[in-house]
Amino acid sequence: MTRYIGALDLGTTSNRFILFDHQGQVVGTDQVEHEQIFPRPGWVEHDPMEIWQNTRRVIRGAMGKVGISGKDIVAIGITNQRETTVVWDKKTGQPYSNAIVWQCTRTDDICEALEEEGGQDRFRRTTGLPLATYFAGPKIKWILDNVAGVKAAADKGRALFGTIETWIIWQLTGGTAGGAHVSDVTNASRTLLMDLETLSWDEEILKVMGIPRQMLPRIVPSIDKNTWGHTLNEGPLGASVPVCGALGDQQAALVGQTCFGVGEAKNTYGTGCFMLLNTGTQPVQSAHGLLTTVGYQISGEKPVYCLEGSIAIAGALVQWLRDNLGLIRSAPEVETLARTVDDNGGAYIVPAFSGLFAPYWRSDARGVIVGLTRYVNKGHIARAVLEANAYQTLDIMEAMKKDSGVDLNNLKVDGGMVANELLMQFQADLLDVPVIRPAITETTALGAAYAAGLASGFWNSMADLKQYWSEDKTWTPQMDDGVRQAGIRSWKKAVQRTFDWER
Repeated sequence: MTRYIGALDLGTTSNRFILFDHQGQVVGTDQVEHEQIFPRPGWVEHDPMEIWQNTRRVIRGAMGKVGISGKDIVAIGITNQRETTVVWDKKTGQPYSNAIVWQCTRTDDICEALEEEGGQDRFRRTTGLPLATYFAGPKIKWILDNVAGVKAAADKGRALFGTIETWIIWQLTGGTAGGAHVSDVTNASRTLLMDLETLSWDEEILKVMGIPRQMLPRIVPSIDKNTWGHTLNEGPLGASVPVCGALGDQQAALVGQTCFGVGEAKNTYGTGCFMLLNTGTQPVQSAHGLLTTVGYQISGEKPVYCLEGSIAIAGALVQWLRDNLGLIRSAPEVETLARTVDDNGGAYIVPAFSGLFAPYWRSDARGVIVGLTRYVNKGHIARAVLEANAYQTLDIMEAMKKDSGVDLNNLKVDGGMVANELLMQFQADLLDVPVIRPAITETTALGAAYAAGLASGFWNSMADLKQYWSEDKTWTPQMDDGVRQAGIRSWKKAVQRTFDWER
């Protein structure tokens, strides 16, 4: 009988369930988008119940398309949008409010107050992270301070916190009837509450933020042979299937790209853009605006750490071009429109819609379009949209080189935007290194599948996984260095124009 690994990809804009065979090939998938809720400028929310309902729907949808039952699935792995924060009642299973999404800036005042003693890097040595609206800890504090009844419920042990993987694992494994309340170490490392060395919640930071310890999940390895729980026979899989692998989406892409060696890097072009560099079993503190984070951990082994550059707006900028400006009708049309011109016409777009993340960490920044003249047309704007993704990645690469001392030899890429060949060529030109697209571009879901498959014995070792990775296409640099440097200078001037807008 053919057996499969199921991967839940709980993204910022949609949920997907993907079935993989033993060769790491996709055999079936289903996907449903969920609503993006914007109650105020800078605020971004999701409905946790909609995400759970859509999770059930895509699981059933993918199995139905392939014609299998839950008994054909060996294990479930989960990957998720990180930092997005849910607090719910463990007795009723109902969220106390909408989830606060990682892009949301409502915690700016909380972060500023926490910075008054120790500055933006107050907790960096412990957590590897700066104080920023990005992370889950300040979002928990905001919910405790602003949503009626949550603080009292948390003090009594009734209110539970989780990022999206925690919320869905709890639901899948029983919910109010004893669902597992766990967070894998990669997601826990994004809360601003976890000690990177001990892999445990830091009591001092919890005290400073006023977060009760009892509302936090148990921290577990990403690839865990000690199964956290099983799906229910009456659940969407209709069978008892172990849930034993979880990774934040960017760490999942690192695993899916098999970047298991020190110095290997990948970049994911999704709603945001995220570049991770494997630094081995010792955390490397950044002095140049990067994050130190856990890449993955196998149960019984030391964790593997990464330096990460996080960009808030990447593919979301293409969505903005489509939905807000109406210059294109579908995302793929941006490449067609951009190819109507030879360059950006002197126009640069810095998409600081929610401030700037790495390496700047400026919550006061807001988006700009600069360099406009009467010459600039919609083709130039489309090209500037694509180039913004490549320039933001360049900023990250430069910071990584300063922190690690390692020159990047190539960049493995994944995510929805890697189908855009104009962007990939410009990225290679700008970085001046080859850019490599894998044959299987569903690397985030694949990483989650690998985590569950390794934990359940479906695959034996990470060395086995290397044989399944193959190259689809490589772009090599073609740009004259003088043109490259001129573009970089203009980009950096444009970034400076975004600062202090909200001050």
